Amino acid sequence: MAPVIFGLPFSEFTWSKFGNANMWNKVYHLRRTKFIVYQLAMIFCVVSESLGTDALSRYVSQQKYIQSHGAPANEYNNDYVGVASYNIFAGIYVATIFGGAFFFDLIWPERHEDHGVRLGWKLSAIAGIFIHLASCIAMTVIVATHSAYVTGVSTAEGNRLVMENGKIVLDYKHSARIVTSVVFGWIGWIFVIASTVILVVGKNHDEKMGPWSTHVREAKKNNIDVESNFVNGQPSEKPLTNPLTGEQPETLAPNHPQPAHIHEPIRTQEPAMEMQSNHHSFDSSAPAVNPAHT
Repeated sequence: MAPVIFGLPFSEFTWSKFGNANMWNKVYHLRRTKFIVYQLAMIFCVVSESLGTDALSRYVSQQKYIQSHGAPANEYNNDYVGVASYNIFAGIYVATIFGGAFFFDLIWPERHEDHGVRLGWKLSAIAGIFIHLASCIAMTVIVATHSAYVTGVSTAEGNRLVMENGKIVLDYKHSARIVTSVVFGWIGWIFVIASTVILVVGKNHDEKMGPWSTHVREAKKNNIDVESNFVNGQPSEKPLTNPLTGEQPETLAPNHPQPAHIHEPIRTQEPAMEMQSNHHSFDSSAPAVNPAHT
């Protein structure tokens, strides 16, 4: 028997939950909208983080090269290393919050959450807006106004060492990786706001109305099991609409009259009438009757 941890039955953790039929159905409120916007927020923030991390590692590698090949030369890049490190934290935070929301809504959409848990989800998502905003502002200011530089040697010697290493340019705003990281960070922040709004609206709806869509709630009032009908592939007796497509089944769709079944009358054979013949008996010993004497 699969364990139940924090009220979440692991028996529901199946590969079919990752299929299109389950992920993009209309059974649950805002399900498809959540999954699209959550993923966009995570993708843009993680791409920004990844590009920034790549540039950070290049600066660290270049700094080590200059220190070893041009002593007492050294490269100053602490401002970018610091802000890129914070951008990594911001990207991980966004991925943790909305990645977790995506995962739990996908596997356990009907889970029970106390008011405190829902409040925690909301506050964490709202905090993500300001955490990532701070990262975007800091990245933008430092990239636009700051630059790395080489100390301990002349400018010409410093430029020679940088060109010799060839990892990355000293001016931050002239690095395509860094600029792209900043742009993706701002786009990701927009989707973080959208994801937060959707998460808060969804949690409020779940607390008041439950996790199901409007048409599913109406079906449940009539004891119609639309979930098993369209999610598990088991047809119910009275489906309202298909939660996967929103279309009405053919049996209930308007303007589709069913062909009339005309039953031909069954011809039955009438019972044969028995013809009874009248048999007259004559007495040969009786005298003949003369009609003239009657």
